[in-house]
Amino acid sequence: MTATTLDPQTALVLIDLQKGIAALPGAPLPSAEVIERGARLAAAFRARGLPVVLVNVTGGAPGRTETSLRGATPPADWAELVPELDRQPADITVSKQHWGAFHGTSLDLELRRRGVTQIVLAGIATSIGVESTARAAHEHGYHVTIATDAVTDFDEAAHRNSLEKIFPRLGETDSTEAILALLG
Repeated sequence: MTATTLDPQTALVLIDLQKGIAALPGAPLPSAEVIERGARLAAAFRARGLPVVLVNVTGGAPGRTETSLRGATPPADWAELVPELDRQPADITVSKQHWGAFHGTSLDLELRRRGVTQIVLAGIATSIGVESTARAAHEHGYHVTIATDAVTDFDEAAHRNSLEKIFPRLGETDSTEAILALLG
């Protein structure tokens, strides 16, 4: 379902746009495109005084990098957010140890303190961190919108499955441009 509206208190949640994950090959979109669109969304949300949440995965990314790093120790800057996001003091930062951004973090508390009722999601990987966060957001009662051209994966089939089968059951989906238009 295409995006129809954004609640007055909508937050942008960017998943794992960090140096170590952005360096991995994305499918079907290159990570650079996802980062650029995520940065545009973040700038627009900030300009309207809406919360921006920057999520990274720390602790060697349990369960996520085993196949990509083959047991190697990640570089020291692996979990650092990419500079293109232009992190601001008012941004909410959440470091997670699991795929989803809600489990074991303060994300739900941070959003509820700000009266957030809807989240717009973007990031990497579509079928892992983004989908896990979307599912949890839905279960927590948030309206969910996914920026379909601001997500990518490491597996194109998994990416397509999330976009075509999972996300439409959890909320609305649309392009970055359509979501920016809804922000007004």
